Amino acid sequence: MTDVQIRPATSADVPELLQFWMSAAENATRPVDTAAAVDAVIARDPDALIVAVSGDTIVGSIIAGWDGWRCHLYRLAVSPEFRRQGLGRRLLGHAEARLTALGATRIDAMVLDGNELGHSIWRSSGYAPQPEWSRWIKPA
Repeated sequence: MTDVQIRPATSADVPELLQFWMSAAENATRPVDTAAAVDAVIARDPDALIVAVSGDTIVGSIIAGWDGWRCHLYRLAVSPEFRRQGLGRRLLGHAEARLTALGATRIDAMVLDGNELGHSIWRSSGYAPQPEWSRWIKPA
């Protein structure tokens, strides 16, 4: 896995990234991703959307969001053929380093309740569910 590079996503990555999330990311109930929305993330914070690339192919992603006060991790996804090789942990470490350099004192992650595979990497990396909180949403 030494040929896998981790770097910020660019607008040129957006079409492939959307395809990647369709096959590697969980959550069939999320709103449909659009190129405009992903481009907006990149334009607002060019270092937030992080990809792992093998050759010319995206094989992993994570978004490390920072609003100047709070940190949020989401969209940790790894191609099935690259799982169980430490790539998710590399992406997570890259994201955590970015956020702590920005001043983070606590990082939270959005993890689906039913994503047992996802739970294992988050737990082994020191994260735990916060029982007194639930995520509330309202479609805009």
